[in-house]
Amino acid sequence: MNSIKSIYSLAVTGVQQLVPYKPGKPIEELQRELGLEHVIKLASNENPLGPGEKALAAIRNALPELALYPDGSGFRLKQALAQKLGLSESQITLGNGSNEVLELVARAFLTPELSVVFSQHAFAVYPIVTQAVGARAIVVPARHYGHDLDAMLQGLAENTRLVFIANPNNPTGTLLSQAKLKAFIQALPASVICVLDEAYYEYVNKAPGYNDSTAWLEQYPNLIITRTFSKAYGLAGLRIGYCLSSLEIADILNRVRQPFNNNALALAAAEAALDDAEHLQKTLQVNADGMAQLTRGFARLDLEWLDSSANFVLVDLKQAGLPLYQALLRKGVIVRPVDNYELPNHLRISIGTEQENQLFLEALSDVIAHV
Repeated sequence: MNSIKSIYSLAVTGVQQLVPYKPGKPIEELQRELGLEHVIKLASNENPLGPGEKALAAIRNALPELALYPDGSGFRLKQALAQKLGLSESQITLGNGSNEVLELVARAFLTPELSVVFSQHAFAVYPIVTQAVGARAIVVPARHYGHDLDAMLQGLAENTRLVFIANPNNPTGTLLSQAKLKAFIQALPASVICVLDEAYYEYVNKAPGYNDSTAWLEQYPNLIITRTFSKAYGLAGLRIGYCLSSLEIADILNRVRQPFNNNALALAAAEAALDDAEHLQKTLQVNADGMAQLTRGFARLDLEWLDSSANFVLVDLKQAGLPLYQALLRKGVIVRPVDNYELPNHLRISIGTEQENQLFLEALSDVIAHV
């Protein structure tokens, strides 16, 4: 009989040593494990309001056609996105969440002979997709918990093909200025593709004079911008995201994109969500109010946190975070430990409803007092 060890040896080199991405603990899992009835989850940066009414209505309307394959091109959604963003439909690639887009980029542009640059404390999917295709990861030390763009430029190797930048960054919430970001992209060699991950784009406070990164696509053909409907639009369970790029890059990505990678409900809901400005505005207000509520609570507990431009906040517990995370679980509160991001004394807290935030703060205060 073949041994398990011999089966592992059949996998490609990068996959053999790959550690899978570990998502936030599901509510039902914690309920099963500890027999809890009431659980709140502030771990996965989900929208506490859920989908808007327009998206829910679109889902209901699409239900009778579930026996049919969805539109493999996602024409209607791409048309709506193009109109909203002032781009061509041919510049848009749809993904099963923006995570799939990151994987498509790695599959299309990386080989074991090439390298990728990204920052310390950056999104965990970057090293995963890099290692999966056997490319070499060049991890640049963070500066004030965020991207050090000068160091990242200096870290480029002759064989570097991709640079991943999350703005705002997950899990730190740090935000790069648009001026510095544009200067960085301009300084890149034409042979290096910049993947600008804007999963939390909608949450950014766009002050007067803010220069949307989509305006740079015409000038920089080596730029890819990824966004998602999972966060501000409340559609995480439907898994739908997209990227914006030059026509040439979109053509390449669509060569490796699987047909029907977006289901019919996701396509319908995303199109409707784009047209629901009221729900988006309510989401942003709940997030702003919740951020203020949590940070006031941290101040009362004499804790420090990072200013965040997203829908979560990274709090410094001044002690090991994992025991406090586990203690919070026993109280029915799920947050996100970030020791895998080299942040062992921090927890990442997603913004919830006012009631959820208050329950978390009360639980945190109690566990800090007793750990």
